[in-house]
This record gives sequence, C-alpha cells and structure tokens, in this order.
Amino acid sequence: MSDTLFGLVADYGVWVLAASCYLSCLLVPIPTSLVMLAGGAFVAAGDLDGSAAFFGAWFGALLGDQSGFAIGRRFGPHLERFTARRASRQRIFGRAMETVRAKGEIGVFFSTWLFAPLGPWVNMAAGMSGLPWLRFSLWDAAGEAIWVAGYIALGYSFAGQLTLISDLTSSLSGFLVAGLITLVLGWMLLRRARRSGAGKRAPWR
Repeated sequence: MSDTLFGLVADYGVWVLAASCYLSCLLVPIPTSLVMLAGGAFVAAGDLDGSAAFFGAWFGALLGDQSGFAIGRRFGPHLERFTARRASRQRIFGRAMETVRAKGEIGVFFSTWLFAPLGPWVNMAAGMSGLPWLRFSLWDAAGEAIWVAGYIALGYSFAGQLTLISDLTSSLSGFLVAGLITLVLGWMLLRRARRSGAGKRAPWR
C-alpha cells in the first residue's frame, strides 16, 4: 500500500494530495495522512513544490468539507435515516451532532485536526444543524490549515523515516498526533529563528 501511494504522489503530485484530502473528508477510506507525509517527503527531496503541496491538499480538504456541509444542509432527514441503520454510524453521528450543538464553530475547528476521524461527520452535522455557512467556513479553513501543514511538515522533517512516522500516526490517538505535530512545527520555527539570528550576527564576527 505504501509503495503504491508513494508512486501515485511521485507521478501525479498535487493532484493526488488534493483528491485524497477531498475524498477522505467524505468518509472514503483513504490513508490521507500517509499521502500527505509522502508529499512532505517529496518536498524535502525537491521533487514537489512546498506551496503547491500545501495549497493543493488544503483546497481539496476545504472542498470535501464544503461538500459534507452541503449534504447535511440539503439531505438532513435522509442522513438521519442512513445513520440509524447501523448502531456504530448512529453513535458517531450522535457525537458529531452533540459537538456542533455544544461547541458550534469551535467544535468544527478542532474536528478538522485534533479529532480528525470525527471531522467528516461534524461537517454534515454542521450543515444539518443550521450552523451559519460563513462561520463554518472560516473555522474549518483554519483547522484544515493546521491539519495539512502538520502532516506535510512531518513528512518533510522525517523524510528518511517515513514508514516509521506513518506507523506512529496511524496508531497514536488524536491528542498524541496533535502533540507530535506541534513539537515538530515548534522545532522547525526554532531552527529557522536560530539561523536568522546567526545570519544577522555574521557581519560582526
């Protein structure tokens, strides 16, 4: 599976990132985290532009979330009947509805990256519950930016250990993955700040 995904990213680049993010936001079982890790690794190797990788994946995720929101808004009653056919679906959709009712757009924000498996259901619940579209879109865009940037940064930073990182991210809980992403991003910012400081001091040596 990993080799196939790496091959697709190598051949089609941003299009695979965008498509996988879009489909995963509509509950299609695609290992999108692994695809984004691969994208980050190709950015590190110079085979993929970093900005294109980020915006392609981000735009795909936003389109997927907007599609889920529209499904909830347009087909709410049908969605309730669909989830009621299976206890597991009914339970997770119930959690999504409770998240939106209790937290509103803040629940949408955290569902995109901290509680990512709940995210597609929250999108549909947000549309069904009548959450204003603009509030949904703004907080969703912010959350997806964290999700996409975090995984691409992990792939970039640990390109040589991509298999290990993908195994960790698939087995750890959302909280631990979010913590790992935060640590990596913090480390990258600190390293950049140190390089910038060293560059400013260089003429005085």
